[in-house]
Amino acid sequence: MSTTTQPQLARTPFYQFHLDHGAKMVDFTGWEMPLHYGSIIDEHKQVRSSGGLFDVSHMGRLRFSGRDARKFLDYICTRQIFGMKPGQVRYSLVCNELGGCKDDVLVYCRAETDYLMVCNAANRKKILDHIAANKGDHVFKLSDQTEQTAMIAVQGPKVLELMGNFTREVNDLKRYRFIEKNMLIAKIMISRTGYTGEDGVEIILPSMFAGQGLKMLLSNLPGGLDAPDAILKPAGLGARDSLRLEAGMALYGHEITEEIDPISAGIEFAVKLNKGEDDPEAGRFIGQDVLQKIKAEGPKRKIVGLILDTKRSARQDMIVKHGDTPIGHITSGCFSPTLEKSIATAYIDAAHADEGAALNVELGRNAIDAQVAKLPFYSSR
Repeated sequence: MSTTTQPQLARTPFYQFHLDHGAKMVDFTGWEMPLHYGSIIDEHKQVRSSGGLFDVSHMGRLRFSGRDARKFLDYICTRQIFGMKPGQVRYSLVCNELGGCKDDVLVYCRAETDYLMVCNAANRKKILDHIAANKGDHVFKLSDQTEQTAMIAVQGPKVLELMGNFTREVNDLKRYRFIEKNMLIAKIMISRTGYTGEDGVEIILPSMFAGQGLKMLLSNLPGGLDAPDAILKPAGLGARDSLRLEAGMALYGHEITEEIDPISAGIEFAVKLNKGEDDPEAGRFIGQDVLQKIKAEGPKRKIVGLILDTKRSARQDMIVKHGDTPIGHITSGCFSPTLEKSIATAYIDAAHADEGAALNVELGRNAIDAQVAKLPFYSSR
């Protein structure tokens, strides 16, 4: 009699921290991650009003170094890497030959020949395969540092003041910039980036130093994490998803896929369509010709925001209609704790994508009225 065993889930260096704080752990792309520590809505509101602490160590961290590191990144990334200064971070897409999104990534410039790419956990192997398939004659060293490092996100309107107690340099850090600091025996990276629509930072540190680094951060927290009015509280994947949806941020596998291009997804800001033309040294990127054509002709479908006339949440792949005619599908949906409305994003025919357009969504057996809304639904600014 044969038995099948489930593959062992990967655990981050903060696994015991999650258990100690009562986290509900779930399988997320092969990692055992906290879904929530109690109430997803409470965690969501905590981030909007004060601060939340997220473990994002499951994200891939790939280091590129050497003579052609920059040139190769310019070849696979839609944003221009040429001209980045040490300490800069850029959000970019990695596209296939047809312009579809293989992943969205952050690229950190440490030096002219030294870069770090943060990619989605579910896409790490795919991106590594993409790099191997397209390396060609480029000379660089690739180091997958995902398991040797940890990463946390500290997000919310009171976070920067708190982080200023940890290191004064954070007070002067501009958005999409980072610093590297030596803390005891470890070097850590602190970037003013995030995925919640709030201000805050993301911190990368060696796995072996993760527990001690977290203790040092929390030592500056008045009353600790467990005080009823704590400035900072742990938050899980549930709140992370509702926060990013309110902020109109794309989630891979939902708003962006290998079948959806960044123009249609409304993230053209992350694409330099004339790359290599103004600065020939930057070169062109994979899929650039196709994206230029899509931009010139106009996308046939677009990602839009929807406000639904219900308190129920729309789910991915639910049908969106104009009258009785199907025109697209839901990509993400939730009941917004901030707006107290049911919100969703949908991929629909461009002819119906104007703000205010009246549509409906097949929500179970019922057709629920919906209206096209401007993205993002929420902005801290």
